[in-house]
Formats: sequence, C-alpha cells, structure tokens
Amino acid sequence: MDCHRHFLPNEARGTQLKTRTSVKPVNEELVEDKSKDLQVTGDSIRRRFLQFYASRGHKVLPSASLVPEDPTVLLTIAGMLQFKPIFLGKVPRLVPCAATAQRCIRTNDVENVGRTARHHTFFEMLGNFSFGDYFKKEAIKWAWELTTIEFGLPANRLWISIYEEDDEAFAIWHDEVGVPVERIKRMGEDDNFWTSGITGPCGPCSEIYYDFQPEKGHSDIDLGDDTRFMEFYNLVFMQYNKKDDGSLEPLKQKNIDTGLGLERMARILQKVPNNYETDLIYPIIQTASELAHVTYETADAQSKTSLKIIGDHMRAIVYLISDGVVPSNIGRGYIVRRLVRRVVRTGRLLGIKGDGKGNTDGAFTPHIAEKVIALSSHIDEDVKGRTGRILEELKREELRFVQTLERGEKLLEEMLSDALASAKEDGRFPCLAGKDAFLLYDTYGFPVEITTEVAQERGVVVDMKGFDIEMDNQRRQSQAAHNAVKLEVGEGADIMENISDTEFLGYDMLSAKAIVESLIVNGKSVLQVSEGHDVEVLLNRTPFYAESGGQIGDHGFIYISEGENRENVVMEVKDVQKSAGSIFVHKGTIKQGVLEVGREVEAAVDAKLRQGAKVHHTATHLLQSALRRIIGQETSQAGSLVAFDRLRFDFNYHRPLADTEILQIEELINGWIGDAVLLQTKVMPLAEAKSAGAIAMFGEKYGEEVRVVEVPGVSMELCGGTHVFNTSEIRGFKIISEQGIASGVRRIEAVAGDAFVEYVNARDYHMKRLCTMLKVKAEDVTTRVENLVEDLRLARNEISNLREKTAVFKASSLANKAFVVGTSKEIRVLVEYMDDTDADSLKGAAEFLMNNLQDPAAIVLGSCPGEGKVSLVAAFTPTVVDLGVQARNFIGPIAKLCGGGGGGRPNFAQAGGRKPENLLNALENARSELVRILSEKAS
Repeated sequence: MDCHRHFLPNEARGTQLKTRTSVKPVNEELVEDKSKDLQVTGDSIRRRFLQFYASRGHKVLPSASLVPEDPTVLLTIAGMLQFKPIFLGKVPRLVPCAATAQRCIRTNDVENVGRTARHHTFFEMLGNFSFGDYFKKEAIKWAWELTTIEFGLPANRLWISIYEEDDEAFAIWHDEVGVPVERIKRMGEDDNFWTSGITGPCGPCSEIYYDFQPEKGHSDIDLGDDTRFMEFYNLVFMQYNKKDDGSLEPLKQKNIDTGLGLERMARILQKVPNNYETDLIYPIIQTASELAHVTYETADAQSKTSLKIIGDHMRAIVYLISDGVVPSNIGRGYIVRRLVRRVVRTGRLLGIKGDGKGNTDGAFTPHIAEKVIALSSHIDEDVKGRTGRILEELKREELRFVQTLERGEKLLEEMLSDALASAKEDGRFPCLAGKDAFLLYDTYGFPVEITTEVAQERGVVVDMKGFDIEMDNQRRQSQAAHNAVKLEVGEGADIMENISDTEFLGYDMLSAKAIVESLIVNGKSVLQVSEGHDVEVLLNRTPFYAESGGQIGDHGFIYISEGENRENVVMEVKDVQKSAGSIFVHKGTIKQGVLEVGREVEAAVDAKLRQGAKVHHTATHLLQSALRRIIGQETSQAGSLVAFDRLRFDFNYHRPLADTEILQIEELINGWIGDAVLLQTKVMPLAEAKSAGAIAMFGEKYGEEVRVVEVPGVSMELCGGTHVFNTSEIRGFKIISEQGIASGVRRIEAVAGDAFVEYVNARDYHMKRLCTMLKVKAEDVTTRVENLVEDLRLARNEISNLREKTAVFKASSLANKAFVVGTSKEIRVLVEYMDDTDADSLKGAAEFLMNNLQDPAAIVLGSCPGEGKVSLVAAFTPTVVDLGVQARNFIGPIAKLCGGGGGGRPNFAQAGGRKPENLLNALENARSELVRILSEKAS
C-alpha cells in the first residue's frame, strides 16, 4: 500500500473552465476513438489517460518542474505537489478539476531500484484532481471506467482496498460499481488513511490492485504480496481537517487527489514481468547492454539488476539536469551526483570501459543519455533543446568521478594496510570497519562488493553489520528529508478567503488611489493600526511591484492627506510580497496617524528605487543574451536577483569566465545600451511565445497567457517584471564579480544605471589615491604593485630561511638530550619543546635531527608559534616504523590534548592545536608513550 506515494504540490495554472461535462455512468460509451491505438505504448497510455479526463471536464495541465516551488520539499515527488496551495486554500482554484502527467523523483528507496519489479527513482504519475468540484462517487466510478473499459483490464483481476471505516467508499465500490465483497479489503489507518502531517488536510484513500495470479483464489489474501499483487491507482478523498487535539472536522471544500503509476500500467498492458521491460525504460537498458557487450535476455541475475539500475537512474539524471539541477555536494545537486556515481560504478561492474566504444579515456553516460533524450518528446518537449548541456554535464561529472574512484582504490589500500597492521599488533583477525567501508561507498562511490572482494584477497574481512547500520542511518535521514510534506490550514488562509486579487497598475503609473481591504498585524486581521506599529496592508489596487521573477518588491509610502482639521496618515512600505496567488501584501510601519480598513489612500512608489530595479532587470535580460552569444547557447539561467542597486545572475557553466570573455560581454551589453533600443512588451498565448523563441525565467510558473518583454534584435523573455522603455536609460553596465557557487554553476554580480556611475566614480577615486601614494601614473600602477609584491616575497623568503636556520641551530643543541630505549634495539628518543618556532621551521628541525641521530630514532617536537596556536611534528626512522609504530597514528592523540589534530605519513607527521597551555603536558605524555611502546617493541 502506498497512500503517500503520489501526494504533493505547486500552483495550478490554466484557464478557468466555464462548463464541465456531467458525470457519466461507468457503462456509457467513451467519446474518444481508441481504434488508432493498435499498439499499447507508454506514450499512448499517457495520452489516453489525459484524453479520458479531458472528455469529463478536466483541464489538462503540464507537468511541473522537478524543482518545486514548495520550500519544504527538495524535489517534486508526487503529482499533487503543484496543487498544494489550492488544497490549503491559499490560492484560488483556476479550474474546478485538472489532469496531469507529472514527472517525479524519489530516492528514499534507491537501494531497491533494479532489485524489485516496481521501484524507481524517476517515474511519471498520472493524476486527476478535483478542487471542491466532484468527490468520492465520481472519482471511484471514473477510475473503474478508465481501468476496465478504456484500458480493458479484466474486472476479475482487480482488487480494491479501502479505509476500514469508510463505509461510503465500500458502498460505491460494491453497490454501484459492482465489485464483489470478497475483492474489497478494509485496511487500517497506516495503509489507507492519508494525512499531511500532525495537523491539516487528511482523509481516507482507496487503491486498485492488479492480480497477476488470480488462479490462487480469494483465501488468505495479502495485498502486500509484491509477487502477486501490484497497486497501480490510488484515490485520496481529502475530506477532513485534523485539529491540534487529533479530532477531525469536515473540510469546507472536499478535494480529490489521485495517482496512477504510468510505468506500472505499462507493465500490466504490455504484459512484461517488471516495469523495466516496458517501452518506457527497456530501450535505455538495451543501449547500456550494447556498451557492456552483454545481452539482457541471456545475462545473469546480477547483470540484469545492474542494467535496470542504469536504465532507471539515467532517466532521473537527464530530467534533473534538464530542469537545471547540476551535480554538486549539497541539496538537489548531491542527489544528481549520487545517481551519476551509481551509474558509473554499476557500468564498471558490468565491464564498460571508457566510453564503451573503444575510447578508454571517454565517458559512457552521454551515449545512454542520448537514448533517454530520444524518448523524451512526450514527457518533456524541452529536453531535446537542452541536449548539449545535458551531455556535457554528464561527461564532465563521469570523468571527474572516475578520478574519485581511483582515489577510493588508493584509500582502500591504505585502510587494508592499517587493518592488517592493527590486527598484527593486537593479535586478532584483520577486519575493515563498517564505517570505513561506508565511507568508500558514500564518499568515493566505491561498491561494497568490490571492497569485500579486494579485502578478501588481502585476508581481511569487512564488517558488513557495521556497514548496514551506516546505510540504514543514511536511508532514514533520506526518507525524512524527501518524504515529509507538511500541509497546514492556517489563519492566513481565512484572512485571504474573501479578498479579491489585487489590480496591479505599476507598469503604467507610480502612484494611485486605492482602498484598504485588510490590515494584518502578527498574522491576525485588525480594523485599524496606529503610529509605530508594523503592519501588512492589502489594497484593492496598487502601483507597487510585488517580489517575483527575481525582482525585489518596491519601496514607497501609503498615505492620507486630510488637510488642517484631520490628522494625516503615513505608512512607509519596505517590502511587497504576493500571497494566495495575486494578492499583494504591502509590509511596513505606520509613521504617523491611524490607518483604518475601508479608507481611501494614496499609494506612491519610490520613483528612484523603481528606476534602479527597472534598469537592473533589463540589464539582466541583456546579460543573459550576451552570455549565450559569447560562451554558447547551451548556458541557462539558474537563479537571479534584481535589486535597486545591483543584479545577480546565476547560470550553468562548467568553468570560470576568462577575462577576455568578461570584457566581450561588457562591450556587447554597453553597445546595446548605446544603440538606444526601444523595448516592446506584449501579452500572448504561452505556446505562441515559445514558438517565437521567448526564454522562460528560471523557477517561474506561467499561465496560458504570458507577458513577453523583447529588446528587438537582442533578447525575448517571458517576464512580469518592470523594465526601462529604452536601453539608453541603463547608461552603463559593469561586471563586478564572477565566481563559482556550486559545481557547474557560476554567478555574476553587476551594476547598471546610477549604481554603475557610483561604482566607476569610487574606482576612479581609489585609483587616484594609489597613484598619489605610489607616485606613478594610472597606467603604471600594476607594474609598480607587481614590483612591490615581488620585493615582499623575497623578504619573506629571506625571513623564512633565517627562521629555519635558527630552528636547526636550536635543534643541534637538543640532539645531546636524546636518550636510549630498548635492549634488543637501542632506539634514540627525543621529545622537546622549541619555544615559538613556526610549523615549517619545526619540520626542518625534525628532519635535521632525524639525519643527525640516525636510524633507529623517534623524535617529537612541539612549539607555540603564535597566540592560541600549537605546532607538533613526529619523525620516526625506518626501523621504528618497521616495529609497527607510525608517526601519523602517534601524533593524533597528542594533538587532541592540545585541542587539535593532524596526520601524515608513517614516518613523518605534523599536527596543530588551539590550546598552547596544554602543550608541555602533551609532550610529557608523548615522551611516556614512546618509552612504553618502544620498550615493548625493542626488548
């Protein structure tokens, strides 16, 4: 049972339906002609599902991005995620009911991928949704009609699960649909009652299962038996609100949320043994098989599992990268990186070398990705247009990871050597710790199977129990991070319920009269607010721009001028946000008087700040166009900020920009500014805008009608922001920084307009000061500074050499303090404090003493090179190391006594600390430990 599988949301976009067809009886003839579907393909199943519900009044909406707007969820993990604000009442419905084919990602069960018939990281959830329109009866009847008539599944192979207390659902399934009592199973709250969290919307659910083995009869049925049953359609009846005390109250608006797994239905209709052998995934598996020089049909079980993993993961990787997620070590990027690593290491297990086509230095994942992209047309039409970026990102990540794998092999060798040495020292069987095996697996992508195999060759066992514990810990953390979606119905939803959308006037005017619709203080609605209090104001109309599309909200004032007899009212607006769709929330402080609901006010935007935003927003469009022309059309936006005094633009690119490229970009943009190009704005259908070549802004959701901002001959973007009328208003553009913020993601910060002038003036001021100080012309400053830096470097080297010589001189006077330990081997031991000697000089002193004392010798030196600093060094000659005493293992515990740590080689190690007051005791401890250990080893 999988009640939680498909549930989660964003905001529905589309045109409000004025009429909807009435509910049809389950035996009524379908409108759609299915005679053309001679072959049951995954694409035809998707199309027929959407057509089925479209003919029943549902608005077919596009799949949301895999990167959700909802900040509580890392990725889009269910079909309802884009509708979450509607279900919560925070956004008004734009359609009474909808149908979607939603791309989803789940990684909490990644270890089951390829090992079961149905687990995936990437899958498509077909869903039909009702927002207070139809409810349980229609949802059940249509689900049955779709399943048995549209898709033709035999009724005697279908089983139904319902919540144990949902007698209404039972009556519909049995009395109206006609499902026999013995094939309707009542199940408990854990299986068939959906909840969004401790509080919030909830309700019973009902699921449809397919029986692969009906010959086994009806006795002792367990719908959780994956070998016989598979749940493929889940209906959630969202009818209650769970309160803080656990009690349930009926929702004002009852909703329907369903999910039908496309891959599961394809498996049933195509009559294949598992989801992987459907036409949605199998062509990808065949491509991987060719690169591995194996045949799926004749491959052993392990090889088949590996091919399934590659087939599944490559779909997830391609669609994530297409939606702007690039491999990194944090958040969504880490999920992509882990999936790529799994594919690469799995490919190596299969025997794929290099690119699989003879180039041993090449990458094989781009070849498989090409097949995924070829299958993408009906899933996401934008993927093919991003082919170059997807393939380049995969190639770069795979080749980088191959190097990581090689480092992992070296680390494994060190771990095995340590395990053997420790076992010899302690007299026990050599064992590699589970934590170490997991480190290799998780950080270096090293398969535990290979770790175990290599360890066995060296006579070392792997602590698999410890490994499994670490794996379970990570899995629990992953499930907690990816499966928790919190839906709560708060007071804010009630406040917004009776408020109409705000009419935005800001494209054409900066001040306007408006009526105060509502006042909110600390989340509660009030009738008036007095001087000194913070408040959120809702107006019926406003010239203020609310933050969206990367552009921050306007600042300004809301005021009432009453003349001599009444007190004026002044509110300073410091932020404007959108809530519940298109309701503008003006946030600020009452500076004078008392503001009341229902009063007419004057709303005035700060014109200078608005101009700054307009300048930087248009400059952002010019920057994106310039980047695409200079570094390639494949680069794409990954985020942006448009402020009054600067802009920030994040984009996908694999390397830093060269100085010459930055100069070219600036010259190109400033050329467009100098051309004084008039901007054009139009409102048109989304499809028409895309056909015209308009670029969508990152992370934005669009309705069927969109606003297009065009700089003729330069750029065309879908954008609701404010812009200049003519590029000449921008005055000038300057990039002030370019840096990497994540793997494959770069960030440019730039200034334009007044901020550009201020920046140039400030730089000019500082340059003049430098010229005065250095007594050179501006063009000679660089040469003069280079000469000064070189002089400083030489002086520092000279000082360093003097320090090293001083340290060696001190060390020579310490050599006679060495004492002998051991009987069979006389080992010279020296442990001394060397005042404020710096770390490099301390190292030189240790090397001098090791040569001076000769083999066998063990030396530990410590110093306090500065306030709050400790330096330590351990140097052991070959004979001491051969006795099993390693410098890197010895120095760590000593450094811990000084609040630090360190490491190095078996014969030489350095460490640091932050507690100089503990150094003398730590050195005394080192002396005692060396005497004890060497006395045992050399006696």
